[in-house]
Amino acid sequence: MKKVLRIVGFILAIIVIAIAGFLTYLKTGLPKIAHAQTIKIEPTKELVARGAYLANHVCLCVDCHSERDWTKYCAPLVPGTIGQGGECFDQKFGFPGAFYSKNITPYNLSSWNDGDLYRTITTGVTKDDKALFPLMPYLNYGKMDPNDIKAIIAYIRTLPAVKNDVPESKPDFPMNFIINTIPAEATPKSMPAKTDAVAYGQYVINAADCRECHTKQDKGKEVGEPFAGGFEFKMPDGSVIRSANITPDNETGIGQFTREMFKMKFKMFADSNYHSPVIKPGQVNTIMPWDNYAGMDTADLGAIYTYLRTVKPVKNQVNHFSPAAANSTAGL
Repeated sequence: MKKVLRIVGFILAIIVIAIAGFLTYLKTGLPKIAHAQTIKIEPTKELVARGAYLANHVCLCVDCHSERDWTKYCAPLVPGTIGQGGECFDQKFGFPGAFYSKNITPYNLSSWNDGDLYRTITTGVTKDDKALFPLMPYLNYGKMDPNDIKAIIAYIRTLPAVKNDVPESKPDFPMNFIINTIPAEATPKSMPAKTDAVAYGQYVINAADCRECHTKQDKGKEVGEPFAGGFEFKMPDGSVIRSANITPDNETGIGQFTREMFKMKFKMFADSNYHSPVIKPGQVNTIMPWDNYAGMDTADLGAIYTYLRTVKPVKNQVNHFSPAAANSTAGL
């Protein structure tokens, strides 16, 4: 009997050592991403303009890295906070930890060289080799044209420095180990010709990360059909919304939308007469930053529409809103 117990104890010790070794590897051996390349970006007027367009109206870097006014519809950005970071995405919003958007103004990035920034944006690994939670869609950005990434870097270098010291993100267990397995080497692709509307639309959709928000997920994994909506978002007031179905289904998606209708859905928020209304408790709001996307070029919006017409139509009726007191959930 003693021999059996010794054998069992020996096996358990091996298992414990193996688990400890594996966790140590996850914590200290990963992420394994190539060192930053030596890059020096020449901030030409054209490059900065392209970066401003992408950061403000397509990739929406400024959306997460600024303060949003949740008392108004679609939570427009608070003037004077552009790039300062500090927005918290934590457990009350369904995230596995507390994640803070970084300060991307020169106040925080003055010690970062262009290669450091390029590596972080496209792989999710910071200059001190820490992995970022993929709330920032670096897996998407790693597929973008390198010139577009460089344009974004050139633009954020021009932002006014805003003094704002952001807390370190703190992932919960086991995400504090898993997070190191997520970053990946960039696989950049040249931007398709705009004349190839489907390929170009797919490129813009990747840059804008449309699939991420418009696909139902559970614990960070897709569990729904791509673009069929249903991703739940918990709002600051306790209400819940769900993303819309943007597949070309005629009944529950955008199958009845013409190209012009689709573009106007965005451009109506760019009208000079439009002002985000104040949202009272219990009223429907959205995380969709319509006012930012409204600045997207109509040709780019048209390309997105063209690509979406090629995806699988999915019948999925999305209930768009649940007030804080309700037990059911809803959407965008």
